[in-house]
Amino acid sequence: MRVALDTNILVYAEGINDAAKQKTALQIIERLPEDSTFLPVQVLGELFRVLVGKAGRTPERARAAILSWQDVFPLIETSPAVMLAATDLAVHHDLGIWDAVVLSAAAAAGCRLLLSEDLHSGFTWNGVTVTNPFSREKDELLTALLDA
Repeated sequence: MRVALDTNILVYAEGINDAAKQKTALQIIERLPEDSTFLPVQVLGELFRVLVGKAGRTPERARAAILSWQDVFPLIETSPAVMLAATDLAVHHDLGIWDAVVLSAAAAAGCRLLLSEDLHSGFTWNGVTVTNPFSREKDELLTALLDA
């Protein structure tokens, strides 16, 4: 099963905001299969912005983090088709455009899950279900994937 990660998962893994969520994010990431876990390119851009803007890292350190993440997981490019589908998501489902780009990219890559704390958990679009891995209620697909 293919899964995509949203920015907040990587932000927590980088130790920003919440120590308990950092531990959870790292535990989840360590258990995900590297060959079927994907990062939308949009996520790396957002992560860079958070690391520099919110966390106060130098651009060089933020870039190093971005390069490390892209070495771990395959990337999903933001193609014209992904962007157009994202605009449809934004219009018809009241999503912010950048969240819509992440979800659209996950669908384009054939992902079944998008791990995100920001989007509505349980929302499904084009075969991708948004799942909040920090929720008390655990998603069955995510649990099965992590237990495999």
